[in-house]
Amino acid sequence: MYYKEVVRQMYDIGIGSLMIVFVISIFIGAVTAVQFAYQLGNSFIPKYYIGYIVRDMTIIELAPTFTCLVLAGKVGSNMAAEIGGMRQKEHIDAMEIMGVNTSAFLVMPKLIAAIIMIPLLVTISAIVSNFGGYIASLASGMYSHSEYVQGLRSFFIPWNIVMMYIKAVIFGIILTSVSCYQGYFVKGGSIELGQASTRAVVYSDILILIADYILALVLTS
Repeated sequence: MYYKEVVRQMYDIGIGSLMIVFVISIFIGAVTAVQFAYQLGNSFIPKYYIGYIVRDMTIIELAPTFTCLVLAGKVGSNMAAEIGGMRQKEHIDAMEIMGVNTSAFLVMPKLIAAIIMIPLLVTISAIVSNFGGYIASLASGMYSHSEYVQGLRSFFIPWNIVMMYIKAVIFGIILTSVSCYQGYFVKGGSIELGQASTRAVVYSDILILIADYILALVLTS
């Protein structure tokens, strides 16, 4: 029963969010590349630094943070609404009467699925963002293919990948926990359910940004 629920949540979180993550990521990489090329201007900094900056910015910051902020709005609100609807319709009360541990059955599969799928989505986001920067190089003509690829291959630090996955796991735990909490303890009718879904998104985004700052201080010190 738990296995099937985990698989269902993995599908909803992963496959259901794949398209929006792909679209956002490709434009994040493209815009970052174009803006940095503009900032370089006629400076003495080599243009291949564009690929280097896009790679590290997407891996360290943009991919995990933007992806999880978007997932907080899509996945988090859906979790809060799903559990909150069950609370309002007394499904949770009925399950508790039957002896089901509702918090474990409703929350734990979502948490496990998020810990597995969100790092995968962040990985896809990082790859697609770098590809978006490459597309921008071809479309804008500000820098060449060889310069961008040279930047991607330069000054690589493996610890940055570890940082990305640490952020992805922690952000996934935050958005899942906050969203499930808001849905599980909702009271009232449809208005209160909508407010709970909104709070789930807002609180998740705020906590993710705070955690991002703290992790940046801890992991880069």
